[in-house]
Amino acid sequence: MKIAIASDHGGFELKQNLIDYYQKQGKNLEDLGTYTAQSCDYPDMANKMADEILQKKADLGILICGTGIGISIAANRHKGIRAALLYDDFTAEMAHRHNNANVIVFGGRTMNFDDVLRRINIFLNAEYEGGRHQNRLDKLDM
Repeated sequence: MKIAIASDHGGFELKQNLIDYYQKQGKNLEDLGTYTAQSCDYPDMANKMADEILQKKADLGILICGTGIGISIAANRHKGIRAALLYDDFTAEMAHRHNNANVIVFGGRTMNFDDVLRRINIFLNAEYEGGRHQNRLDKLDM
């Protein structure tokens, strides 16, 4: 599974920590930016991620801004993107099981590394249930 990651300045530190962690595990996350802690606009990062997912250059995206709210709103403006802010363990599971999210979102200023890592693992280990959930997802892109 190819995973891309991007953040604005509010999520830069968490993004870098995740990249470093996964690199030590032998897994590379494709870094779409930002590449410094200087202020930047979260819609630009969300748009870059949406393009990556919609062009099938990555299977899953991870987006991070200060709270996760702004960047998830921006990502969800793209038809075909299902970005979910994983603010607890239950939403991490349901975002995959019921919503088949293709972008998962975190808050760099509101969430700690261990919680984020755990939620990524919960999400990755859950399976999409399809069925009645697919009928609902189909309505999103009408």
